[in-house]
Amino acid sequence: MLSTSSVIGVIGAGAMGAGIAQVAATAGHAVVLFDTNAAQLDKAKTDLAATLGKLTEKGKLTAETAQQIQSRFTYATTLEAFAPCALIIEAIVERLDVKQDVFGKLESIVSESCMIASNTSSLSITLIASACKNPERVLGIHFFNPAPLMPLVEIIPGVATSEALLLTAKATIDNWGKTTVLTKDTPGFIVNRVARSYYGESIRIYEEGMADFATIDYALKTAGGFRMGPFELMDFIGNDINYKVTETVWEQFFYEPRFKPSFTQKRLYEAKRFGRKTGRGYYDYSPGAVMPEPNKDEALAQQILNRVLAMLINEAADAFYLGIASRDDLDTAMTKGVNYPKGLLKWADEIGIANVLATLENLYSEYGEDRYRPCVLLKRMAKENNTFY
Repeated sequence: MLSTSSVIGVIGAGAMGAGIAQVAATAGHAVVLFDTNAAQLDKAKTDLAATLGKLTEKGKLTAETAQQIQSRFTYATTLEAFAPCALIIEAIVERLDVKQDVFGKLESIVSESCMIASNTSSLSITLIASACKNPERVLGIHFFNPAPLMPLVEIIPGVATSEALLLTAKATIDNWGKTTVLTKDTPGFIVNRVARSYYGESIRIYEEGMADFATIDYALKTAGGFRMGPFELMDFIGNDINYKVTETVWEQFFYEPRFKPSFTQKRLYEAKRFGRKTGRGYYDYSPGAVMPEPNKDEALAQQILNRVLAMLINEAADAFYLGIASRDDLDTAMTKGVNYPKGLLKWADEIGIANVLATLENLYSEYGEDRYRPCVLLKRMAKENNTFY
């Protein structure tokens, strides 16, 4: 674990980078926040002061502590400012070429012991590390937005990542008060892989005319206990971000049908209807707009939930079967990373694995599509009457 005397660097002063920097500074570290855009750095500084001011007003911080956190920041527009850092976390645009270029440049500036991490949500850590002469120092540290509030952090080793470095990074982030999970370097890691079904199957249900956006959202919130329905959540995240993650995961999985993007979301993306931030997405957020009323039929709500939940459990079971993460880390990731009401593997036990399998097999039989192909682990467990817990 890095001591608080260690300097932490963050590349990118957008919402995610600034949030990660705030977490590190709150944990007692001196922080170097870098961005090529000086105006963005000024905004990050102003936003930090405003955030800390609100926390002080609410009694969550003393004025003295807020001042100490602010004093730990150094704002930089040149990479050379990272020279004293023990850990650097990159949080910039999701473009492999840009990340590789930055990582390659960092190696000539920082010490040999400095850890370099990417906050990427879907790109290969191994591929990012390939730009470095010493890929052993590179790993993924994936925070969720907003970083100061969301408890989960995915820790991802690349093929070459040093085991000792991985353990140090995990212990450090744990010490920052976060809940860490370990995951293999596969597309989407845990959360962005498993959660694709929450969006994708819901869109499919809409496209088939089974229910509208409001009804599907209502079903998953009332019958399933999800905090936000898939369409309001996509509008909250941003359809530009959600669509691109879906497309990236699909492509990186060699066009696996389970992750196939939808034309519904693609057309919204092309129309720049990104959700709340643009005033229009699946819903209309313009002044005076009236939100549509859902169909509150309980049987329909249960039918929608059963279908979406079976797909989510199938994906979680497949990730477990392939050793992407442990049982506990898979369930923790979904409850702490996207606020699911229960861990999906624990939920499978409650429903009955045979019941989940029956739903999947009925869908597979009806559609004849590989997107509904049941995980072999679920088949074996149902046959042997086993449970995950």
